[in-house]
Amino acid sequence: MKRRGAFTLIELLVVLAVVGVLAALLLVGTTRIRAKAKAVSCISNLRQLGLGLTSYLAEHEQTMPTLAAARASRDEQVAVIDNTLDAYVSTKVMACPADGEGFAASTGTSYFWNPALNGQRTSNLSFLIIDSASRIPVLSDKEGFHPYRENRVNILFADGHASTDLRFIVPE
Repeated sequence: MKRRGAFTLIELLVVLAVVGVLAALLLVGTTRIRAKAKAVSCISNLRQLGLGLTSYLAEHEQTMPTLAAARASRDEQVAVIDNTLDAYVSTKVMACPADGEGFAASTGTSYFWNPALNGQRTSNLSFLIIDSASRIPVLSDKEGFHPYRENRVNILFADGHASTDLRFIVPE
């Protein structure tokens, strides 16, 4: 009598368990990759908002706009970044791709404006005791949208660069 080569039930269960573990590891890895891609896209949005702000400044004698930090809903008639910079940037950049709470949908943007800069001229910007444009925050995420990083918030600085590092002191 010839014996047919077939898998036993135990062998099949072991193979399925190994495939399941590999799939779970792959899922965790792709989740992190997607989150990092959204964080990079968010920084890109902040840079584009910075370029829009630069265009705004060119048309307004290098004077920062007077804006509220944010608004509770789109219904509020208050000057904020989404209705001030809308002529200079696409409305798509107003929303961080990682904005799972839907701040952009309900309030118009995923980003906070630094109201301490209201009406200041770019030639002598200051915030607290900081007068270096590379350390003055202009815009930031409304929430910690980026869970896989130490600092979960992206920030646009007055010199136009965007980063995750908020530094108030000058490194020596």
